[in-house]
Amino acid sequence: MSKNPIRVQFIHGLEGSPQGSKARLFDEHFDAYTPSMPTEDFEASVLVQTEAIASFGPEIVVGSSFGGAVAVELLKRGLWTGPTLLLAQAAYRYDPDALLPKGVPVWIVHGLGDTLIDIEDSRRLAATGDPGLVRLIEVDDDHPLHASVESGALIEWVKALARAKAPTA
Repeated sequence: MSKNPIRVQFIHGLEGSPQGSKARLFDEHFDAYTPSMPTEDFEASVLVQTEAIASFGPEIVVGSSFGGAVAVELLKRGLWTGPTLLLAQAAYRYDPDALLPKGVPVWIVHGLGDTLIDIEDSRRLAATGDPGLVRLIEVDDDHPLHASVESGALIEWVKALARAKAPTA
C-alpha cells in the first residue's frame, strides 16, 4: 500500500503519544507528523504545535481529545486556518468560551458512547462555526473512537476533509 501524500499533523491526547495507535495509523497512510508535547502544560503544547505547523506545513490538522482543545486554541488565535478534524474534542475543559472561527472547514467526530467527554460539548462547539463548513459526525463509538479507527472511517474522514476547500473571498 502506498501512502497518500496528504500532509497531516496529528495532535495527540493526554493518553496518546507520537507512538500511539492513531499516530501510527496516520503515519502508515499519510505524510504525517505527530509532535511530542508536554500535555501537563496547555500553553507549552500550543507552542509546540505552532512551531510544528510552521516547520511541517500540514494540509490538515487532526486533534484528539486534549489535542482537539489545542487545535481549537490554534484556530482561535489564528495560528492555524486550514482544514481541521477534531476527535472527541475537549476544548471546553480548557476554555469555557471556545468557539470555531469563521471561514475554516472543521469536522468534529464524537462517539455517542463517549463516557469521558460529553457529546453535547461537540454539539455546542459545532454550532459556533460556519454552518457550510462545520460538520458534526456522531458515531456509535467510544472516547478513543476504537470502532472508527478499526473500520477505516478515520482515514476516510481525513481524506474527505483534506479535499474540502474554504470559500475564497
